[in-house]
Parts: sequence; structure tokens; C-alpha cells
Amino acid sequence: MNDSNGYAVFFFPQALEILGTAIRPYLQDGPAGVHVLCHEIDTGGALIEMTIEGRSTEGKVVSLELMVPTSMVRMVVSLHSDGTTFGFSPRDGQPVTALPTVGPTAMPAQAEPQAVPAAASVPGAPDEKLTRTPPKP
Repeated sequence: MNDSNGYAVFFFPQALEILGTAIRPYLQDGPAGVHVLCHEIDTGGALIEMTIEGRSTEGKVVSLELMVPTSMVRMVVSLHSDGTTFGFSPRDGQPVTALPTVGPTAMPAQAEPQAVPAAASVPGAPDEKLTRTPPKP
């Protein structure tokens, strides 16, 4: 298999423990962790089907299909490349940009949201205010 084409399939640690010695011959270790390198994958169903190309003891090219439950798969990474730098390795010479913090510890947004338009006033319509009432115990 060409190193720049295919998929890296990462598993949950519990899945690797359950699959045990049956999955070990197909695992490869890399900077991002233990994974299975596949030529093709099919994720349409309860099982993820991974097609692995290899060589037999006689040197013949063989195609192997490995199927595991989709619930065991943590992540699938496409390794298709056009020759540019892509992947988990550090990119020398390129500055790392910091991403903004999000979540409960982030600073609140300073600008008014623009996704919802302001309410228009309709002549003759009663003024309505939305209020939230606490749930009854």
C-alpha cells in the first residue's frame, strides 16, 4: 500500500483490550497512537469493513478484509495526499496559531448576535415579553 493513500483507523483502548491477540498482527504504532492502516473502508452498517493489502509468505499480494463493530472505532483519518505536508507530525517552520478558548470557562461574546433578527413592532399588537418561570417542585 502507498503510504500517502488509505485510512488510519484508531480504536478505543477497551476495544483493543477486547480484540486482544486477534487484532495485534494488523496494528501499527505511530506518533498519534496505535492504528490499523487500510486501503479501503466501508462504514455503512453495524460493522466497519477495512480492506488491508499485504504480502503472503510466498511474496504474493493478498487482500484481507477485517470487520469490527463500529462502536469500537474511535476515529478514522484519511491519508490521501497530493504531496503536501499533512498529518500528525510537527510542521517545521510553520507558526502554531492559538485557537480561541470555548466552553464554560471562555469569556462571553462581546458583540450582539446577528443570527436572529430584531423583533419588528406591529401597530395595534400587544406588548409581549418572554419570561421564564421556574419549574414547580
